[in-house]
Amino acid sequence: MHELITADLVDLDLAARTKEDAARSLAERMVARGRVTDLDGFLVDVAAREAQMPTGLDGGIGIPHCRSAHVTAPTLAFGRAADGIDFGAADGPADLVFLIAAPAGADDAHLTILSSLARSLLDPDFTSALRSLSSPEAAAALIRGDATAAAGGTEQEQEQEQEQEQEQEQDREPAAAAVADAPEPEPGPESEPALFRVVAVTSCPTGIAHTYMAAEALERAGQDAGVEVVVETQGSAGFARLDADVIAGADGVILAHDVPVRDKERFAGKPTVDVGVKAGINRAAELIAEVRGKAERGEVTAPAAPATPGAPGTPVESSGEPGEGYGTRLRTWLMSGVSYMVPFVAAGGLLIALGFAIGGYTIDKAPSVAEQFAWGQADSWAALLFQIGGLAFQFLIPVLAGYIAYGMADRPGLVPGFVGGAVALTIDAGFLGGLAAGLIAGGVVLAIRRVTVPAPLRGIMPVVVIPLLSAAVVGFLMFLVVGKPIAALQKALTDWLSGLTGANAVVLGVVLGLMMCFDLGGPLNKVAYAFAIGGLAHPNEGSLKVMAAVMAAGMVPPLAMALATVVRAKLFSRAERENGKAAWVLGASFITEGAIPFAAADPLRVIPSAMAGGAVTGALSMLFECTLRAPHGGVFVVPLIGNPLLYLVAVLAGTLVTAALVVLLKGHARRTAATPAGPEADTAARVAVAA
Repeated sequence: MHELITADLVDLDLAARTKEDAARSLAERMVARGRVTDLDGFLVDVAAREAQMPTGLDGGIGIPHCRSAHVTAPTLAFGRAADGIDFGAADGPADLVFLIAAPAGADDAHLTILSSLARSLLDPDFTSALRSLSSPEAAAALIRGDATAAAGGTEQEQEQEQEQEQEQEQDREPAAAAVADAPEPEPGPESEPALFRVVAVTSCPTGIAHTYMAAEALERAGQDAGVEVVVETQGSAGFARLDADVIAGADGVILAHDVPVRDKERFAGKPTVDVGVKAGINRAAELIAEVRGKAERGEVTAPAAPATPGAPGTPVESSGEPGEGYGTRLRTWLMSGVSYMVPFVAAGGLLIALGFAIGGYTIDKAPSVAEQFAWGQADSWAALLFQIGGLAFQFLIPVLAGYIAYGMADRPGLVPGFVGGAVALTIDAGFLGGLAAGLIAGGVVLAIRRVTVPAPLRGIMPVVVIPLLSAAVVGFLMFLVVGKPIAALQKALTDWLSGLTGANAVVLGVVLGLMMCFDLGGPLNKVAYAFAIGGLAHPNEGSLKVMAAVMAAGMVPPLAMALATVVRAKLFSRAERENGKAAWVLGASFITEGAIPFAAADPLRVIPSAMAGGAVTGALSMLFECTLRAPHGGVFVVPLIGNPLLYLVAVLAGTLVTAALVVLLKGHARRTAATPAGPEADTAARVAVAA
C-alpha cells in the first residue's frame, strides 16, 4: 500500500462530531497533499455515496469512500476519534475512520491495493493495534503493511515483542518434542468426511470496500468452520470469473450483494443464500451454516430445480437484509418494470413529437410509409418518424408487465409477463392493466416453481413447462377474469381526466408536482411520470394536461438550483457552482436528476424547496390548461405544447419559488452558524450547519 497513505494523512486525535465533519477533516489532509483537487466537489461525491448505504461497520469502523473526478491518485486517510462518530453501524459509533478516495478512472492495480485494506479491517489484531499506536508514522506504516515500521514505533516496543517471541518459541520446543516422540495413531476404519465447498460472490455499489470486506469475512468464517470458500469479488477492479469446474464442484452458493450479480445463471441448481453485502460482513458464519443446512435439506435454486415449498426462490424475494417487507419488494418490482419501459417512452415519444412538429397534428392520419413514401416530401419523413415512434409506444405495456414479472421471478417471468402485457394492450386495459399483468405473471411463475416435480422433468421446467403453463394461466386471467374490470377502470380514469377543470385539476397538479420533486428521479418521481405517460396511449384533453404538468414540475429543481447558484453564489461551493452550470441544460431538457448533487449535500433545505416550487408549477400548468403530446424533451418540444407561453410562465414561477426558498434557508443557516453567543450557541450552530 505504499504511497496510498503517509503520516500526514493520519489524525490520531480526530475531533469531528459528525461523519460530515470527519470526512471534511480527513479530506483537507488529502487536499494539502495534492491528492484531491476540489475539496467541496469531492465531499459532494462522498455524501452521494453515503446516501446510497451507510458506511459504518460493526466493530467501531467507519469507511466513507467514493470514486471521484476530483481525486488525482488513490488515497487513504485515517482518523481515530476518541468519542466515536455515527456512521450508521448497528453496534454504535465508529472510533476508527478510514476515508478512501479513488479516481474516477483508477486502474485495476490501485483499486486492488485499496481492497486489501478492506480485508485487513476484519483482522482483530490489526484494529487493536491501530487503537493503541501512539504515532502517525507507526499507524501509516501498519496500514501500508510495513511490518518493520509498524512493529510499535519505538525500539523499546520492538525489543519487548522480540522477547515475547523468544519466550513463546521456548514454550513450543518441549511440546514439539513430545509430539515427535508420541506414537503415530493407527488408521481408523472410517475415511474422513468430504470437505464442504462453497462459492460466493460479493459486490457493493462502488466496489471498493464492502465488496472485499465481505469476501474476507466469508473466507475467515469458512476457515473457522472447516469449509472451503472461494469468492468472486465483483468490484471496481473488475472481477476474475470463478472457474466453471470450481462452481460445478461447489456444494453451496452465497451471494452477498447490493447490485445485481453478473452472470448469476452460472449458480443455478445449487443451494443458495442470497443476502445484502453487509450481511456477508456481519453474519458470515451464519450464512455458511445456512447454506450447509439448505444443502442437507436438498434446497436448490431454479431453473435446474425448483426450491422447496416455503423457501425463497427469486432474486428479489431473497435479497436484502432480513425482515425486509413486501412493501419494499413491491416497489422494487414495479420500479424494475418502469425502468425498462422508460427508454421506449423516450425514444417512441420523441419520434412521435418530431413527427407532429414536422408534419402537423394531422400526421397521424397519414397512410403507412411501407405503401406510400415520397423521398423529397417532408410529410413523408414526418409520417415515417411518427409511425416508428408509434410502434415503439406499442411496446410500453408489454415491456412494463414483462419486467415487473422479471423482477419477481427472474427470467422465467418474461414470457407470461409479455403475454399478459400484450393482452392488456389488446383489451385497452392500459397502464393499470400492465401493472396487474406483471404482478399476476410473477405470482404465477412463483407458484409453479414451488411445486416439487420428479427429477427427470426438472430439465424441461424453465424451457417448456413454466412458459407454457404461466402464459396460459396469465392469458386466461387477463382475457376473462381481471382484464375487463381493469379496462373499465382505465376508461373511467381516462374519462375523469378528460373532464377535469377548475379546482380539481389544480389539486391534481399540486400532487403531481410534489411527487415529481420529492425524490428527484426516484421511485415516487417515476410513479408520477408513469401515470402521465400511461395516458398518452389513448390521449385526450385530460391526459395531455397531466403530461404537461408532470414535465413542467420535473424541470423546476435543476433550473432553480442553477438560478440560485447565480443569484447567491457565495452560498454554494465551487463544485456546486460548476454543477449549477450543467443544471441549466439538464433542467431545460427535463432531467430532474440534475438537482441530485445539491440535494445530496443539503437535503433538508433543497428537497422541501424543490417540492414547493414543483407544486406551484403543477398547479399553474393545470390552471392554464396547458397540454403536451410528447413524453419528454423539456423546452425543446415547446411547439407541441398547448398554451406554450403560459406553460413557460408556470415553469418560471416554480423555479423562482424554489430558488428563493433555497437562498433564504441557506442564508439563514449561514447567519446562525456565524453568530457566536457562548458554548451553547456554538453547539447549535454546528448542528445547524451539519443538518
